[in-house]
Amino acid sequence: MALVLLPGLSNLIEDISEEKKLPAQVVESALREALLKGYERYRRTLYLGISEDPFEEDYFSNFDVALDLDEEGYRVLASKIIVEEVESEDHQIALAEVMQVAEDAQIGDTVVLDVTPEKEDFGRMAAATTKQVLAQKLRDQQRRMIQEEFADLEDPVLTARVIRFERQSVIMAVSSGLGRPEVEAELPRRDQLPNDNYRANATFKVFLKEVSEVPRRGPQLFVSRANAGLVVYLFENEVPEIQEGSVRIVAVAREANPPSRSVGPRTKVAVDSVEREVDPVGACIGARGSRIQQVVNELRGEKIDVIRWSQDPGQYIANSLSPARVEAVRLVDPEGQHAHVLVPPDQLSLAIGREGQNVRLAARLTGWKIDIKNSTEYDQSSEDEKVAELIAQRQEEEALQAEAEARLEAEQALRAEEDARLRELYPLPEDEEEYGEEAAYDEAAYEEPAAEAATEEVVEETADEDGAR
Repeated sequence: MALVLLPGLSNLIEDISEEKKLPAQVVESALREALLKGYERYRRTLYLGISEDPFEEDYFSNFDVALDLDEEGYRVLASKIIVEEVESEDHQIALAEVMQVAEDAQIGDTVVLDVTPEKEDFGRMAAATTKQVLAQKLRDQQRRMIQEEFADLEDPVLTARVIRFERQSVIMAVSSGLGRPEVEAELPRRDQLPNDNYRANATFKVFLKEVSEVPRRGPQLFVSRANAGLVVYLFENEVPEIQEGSVRIVAVAREANPPSRSVGPRTKVAVDSVEREVDPVGACIGARGSRIQQVVNELRGEKIDVIRWSQDPGQYIANSLSPARVEAVRLVDPEGQHAHVLVPPDQLSLAIGREGQNVRLAARLTGWKIDIKNSTEYDQSSEDEKVAELIAQRQEEEALQAEAEARLEAEQALRAEEDARLRELYPLPEDEEEYGEEAAYDEAAYEEPAAEAATEEVVEETADEDGAR
């Protein structure tokens, strides 16, 4: 068969490679697969309306497509085994036929033959299938390259540029490094900051939240401006002591999207120093607040409280409520991590914060349930009675849960015991097979082990083909 000409083939591959940011070899491979699928569709359409499709799923596994970039065309090739008598013309060829051109041919050898159909015979359905499969293969390659490129990034914070808007999401262009092509990433509404101005071509620091492995039509990357990891990254880059290891960030609690518009974004950061002479809070704030101001500017004015971490839970809780002044902290239920914090009347609203934001973040930062109490009205005896009731209720709930778990475990044990007894009385076919295998293994315990059987994975590619049908 003659070469099927595709004028401008080389330029087509170059254009697709540049547009999709894919290597030319990847585009060529996708085009070969697409043309092969088109050839399969061409062969199947020959039986439409005449008889049932005779081809099995892996019938065309011995076929391939060869691209000729110099002459700008392609050929369909079939690898056939030389046999005495042909049973399948697509997979076999007679020895007598091959010996007409190669006298040294032998049965069992493989020959590659050109089976390219005429371009006019290829048909519209086959051409449509080729186009669909090529588009799908290119999307698959793009997804695979994006996943490999971004999945193992050491630095999860990227510089992103706003491209466009889709519904409530912002589509941004990001790159994994210098010289790497930009790819699209999605910034969902819940991961945006209320103070950000997402105008076209504006740049932001974003946290790489997820590399999606699920096939999607849109971006495979999901980024965030609200993730606490972005705050950690910004401090690490602004504070040399954190980079050197003399200061460490212990915990971060962030509320980037408060439930009410009247409350602004706020973050609490707990820091500690490895060296005694280093002040961790002062190191993070910097001279005249220069370091923390850089972080605040990047987060568009978000309020940030840097507090000192402490091994003493009471001191840690008191620090976490900064800037409020705390008189005392009572750990009323250490096991349940419940604390009462006593503050002066003039500090009550400051400790709680607007709509409870300050105490809410302090609770997240420390992991304790915090109740803010007015120190002048606090009645310790009555409060202790209330706490005792709460402790008793908690212990009762824990006991009920433990009892339920023990009951479930006992029921599962009884069920397993009953199943074992029944299988012993009435063996299932698989039990008998296992017993036979074990017996055979015991008999051959001192003989050489048998070779392991190789398994074969069959990959199905049906989505585009079904769509073409």
